[in-house]
Amino acid sequence: MVIIQMVTKNSQNKEDYQYQERVVTAKPHRSFAIGTGKISGYASLFLGILSVAGVLAFLYPSYLTTTELRSAYDAEILQGVLKYGMYFSLIFASMTFLIAKRRRMGFAGIALTTIAFVLGGYKVPIGVVEPRTLSLGVDWFILSLLSSVFVFMAIEKLFPKYKEQLILRDEWRLDFGYFILSHFLITAIILFGNYISSLFQWAVSLELQAAIQALPFAVQFVAVLICADFVLYWQHRLFHVIPRLWRAHAVHHSVETMDWLAGSRGHFTHIFIERALVVVPLYLLGPDKVVLDLYVTFAAIQATIIHCNLGLNFGPLKYIFVTPQFHHWHHSSEQPAIDTNYAAHLTIFDKCFNTYHLPKHHWPAEYGTTKRLPRTFWGQFIYPFRSETG
Repeated sequence: MVIIQMVTKNSQNKEDYQYQERVVTAKPHRSFAIGTGKISGYASLFLGILSVAGVLAFLYPSYLTTTELRSAYDAEILQGVLKYGMYFSLIFASMTFLIAKRRRMGFAGIALTTIAFVLGGYKVPIGVVEPRTLSLGVDWFILSLLSSVFVFMAIEKLFPKYKEQLILRDEWRLDFGYFILSHFLITAIILFGNYISSLFQWAVSLELQAAIQALPFAVQFVAVLICADFVLYWQHRLFHVIPRLWRAHAVHHSVETMDWLAGSRGHFTHIFIERALVVVPLYLLGPDKVVLDLYVTFAAIQATIIHCNLGLNFGPLKYIFVTPQFHHWHHSSEQPAIDTNYAAHLTIFDKCFNTYHLPKHHWPAEYGTTKRLPRTFWGQFIYPFRSETG
């Protein structure tokens, strides 16, 4: 009876809530306008940094690349990409001197690219890579960053929800730091996930796995998607309900501006636990490797898109799949949205367990946590370990 009263009261609160429009103030002096030197300066610096990282990855592949990812790409093709990246870094740097703006960035881009050339550039010999148990995922970082900038940042500019929102918005450096850390730790995350999965070896059914693999490709993928999302839904909900877990997960919710980079913010304990638990149902189902690879790709793309500053409506698909509007409400600090929309892939479980919140014509006006967290990496790092009153 008490539960029914609480649900009814909560529903009434949502119905009575007065939704507001989010206000994003234009800041022309911080935008990437043509002629300011920002585009060429940042592009040169960006490509210069990636050039050095790329050369180091080719020089020390056993230590700086991931075994799982190496099997998915052609190193010679990536050397071609590195070649063009290095030359374009120099071109963009030259532009900063031509327009006489952002020369320091241009000089830094030239310096970094020169270092990349001195180290061997795009002509570093490609040989047999000695596999190592633990390495830094520099290759994963480079490929993910390039695809994110050229794909997700592009669609945010083509179909923005908030046109005035800056690319280099407040706290972008903090989130970029999280982006780097989570990608560099990919090997450690995979190892931890494999270890957790091995604890469930007693539950493996070869008959079930054979039956799953006998299913059509599309059916296997749907089964994997549903099972993974069921686990993600409940582990996500527990991170909200259990106070100690919430303090770790709150770091992810502390972001107050949503874009493709916002999803990178997350405490390492939350990242390791989430990635490890989702591997368990995949391990037990034992689908074809192609299906598993497709799911991993789909999950990575969706996880980025749902945080994007993307105003696409998605039509009827938004009632089936988790979309930016759906997940943005999960990040809202407004009362009707708190503790809702836990799912990562599909909306079905939020509908089944009464945590679904998707106003048809409204988006959040406010993001973040109701109690503001520290705004530095180290402040957020120690936040979950502090006392409950701290």
